[in-house]
Amino acid sequence: MTRLVLVGAPIAVVVSVLFSSGDAEPPRLVPQAAGPARTSQAPQPEAAEEAEENAAAIDALPPGLAAPRMKEIASRLVASADASTLDWRSQYGAIEDLGDGNGYTAGIIGFCSGTNDMLQLVEAYTGKHPGNPLARYLPALRAVDGSDSHEGLDPGFTAAWRKAAEDEAFRTAQDETRDRLYFEPAVRLAKMDGLGTLGQFIYYDAMVLHGPGVEENGFYGIRDAAMASADTAAEGGDEREYLDAFLDESRSVILARTVQRDTSRIDTAQRVFLRAGNLTLDTPLEWRVYGESFRIP
Repeated sequence: MTRLVLVGAPIAVVVSVLFSSGDAEPPRLVPQAAGPARTSQAPQPEAAEEAEENAAAIDALPPGLAAPRMKEIASRLVASADASTLDWRSQYGAIEDLGDGNGYTAGIIGFCSGTNDMLQLVEAYTGKHPGNPLARYLPALRAVDGSDSHEGLDPGFTAAWRKAAEDEAFRTAQDETRDRLYFEPAVRLAKMDGLGTLGQFIYYDAMVLHGPGVEENGFYGIRDAAMASADTAAEGGDEREYLDAFLDESRSVILARTVQRDTSRIDTAQRVFLRAGNLTLDTPLEWRVYGESFRIP
């Protein structure tokens, strides 16, 4: 395995972040170009193993997107695309079937009954809190994993999810599962690739959107395709050129789908930040998703 040279990028200090006062309407989820890749317990991609092997060197770099205020910004950016809100905390209890073939989509990051991450979440929560409202649905979640079936979940699962979301322990479990499956692997890998805070967010959003799959329509497949056309900063390439290539690949995967092909989270959000040269994701930030405008001052 080649030795990696880790390139640290300047990290922005965010002075202020607009905190939403909450939505007037009940929590809702917006249909997305949901990733088909499952977050299963399959062997890790080589890149993920590399990042783990270099964890000490990577974690010694500036926090970047992992800094608390930057992570708050990341959560709000993702929520603007996934739920048309900046109030990402209002989404713990959100749940519905979006008709995308992934079964029920729920919670702060769109955990799906068909893509294994919801199962992992409920198993972790039940392991610490066995009497929770969702525990009785674990056999059904295991049975429907990998499909869009509701068998064994209807009619009570959605109510049980909303009830569980009233429990701070379940909200914490959602945070922890999001971080373990999506946020931490994406940020660590982006740092390994020499990317600054914007690049770390682009990786994170792609991990959430496409799933951590090695197929061409999964996160690692998209990264492989981008690396085939542009060098990462860690390889001596231009960071903006590489991120442009990555967004091109991510956008192509969305457009190749038969449903939910909106690319505005790239076209009028991430690409706007990149073209402005805002590699440190400095505020103020202004963007549009699905025709709606958002701002963090």
